[in-house]
Amino acid sequence: MSVVVRFALVPASYLLMLREGPSGDEVLLHLRQNTGYMDGRWASLAGHVDEGESALTAACREAHEEGGVVVAEDDLEPLCAVHRTQRGGGPVEQRVDFFFVARRWSGEPSVREPEKNGGMRWFPLDALPLAMPPQESHVLGLLAAGSPVPPVMVRGF
Repeated sequence: MSVVVRFALVPASYLLMLREGPSGDEVLLHLRQNTGYMDGRWASLAGHVDEGESALTAACREAHEEGGVVVAEDDLEPLCAVHRTQRGGGPVEQRVDFFFVARRWSGEPSVREPEKNGGMRWFPLDALPLAMPPQESHVLGLLAAGSPVPPVMVRGF
């Protein structure tokens, strides 16, 4: 008889703020620092979905908390979900990352959490930094290539 182990699924929302640049779309990324996770890598505005909020609400909250901009839920374009896990020496954990695109917002993006954010930059989709969290690099790489982004992707299984 096999034992089925149930996992808590950790949800997070990722906001890909896109604007038209001189050579095509650009994405806003910030440099993670002092967080204990993927520090020294460029990442989108993102965070865990808090208790009692939807993935949409979390994306809008993170836009304001991390980037100082206001994004309306109606301005979020669902892009994809990435269901991922890591196997190795530690406990197995499962996560689901909801990716949204925003092309409209109010305010000018600025660093709001300087202890966690080493700076913000707009990057052309065809010139993304190499140091990025793998799930974000994968999704942005598909966008940059003009490839279809599957609505659901799995990584690590």
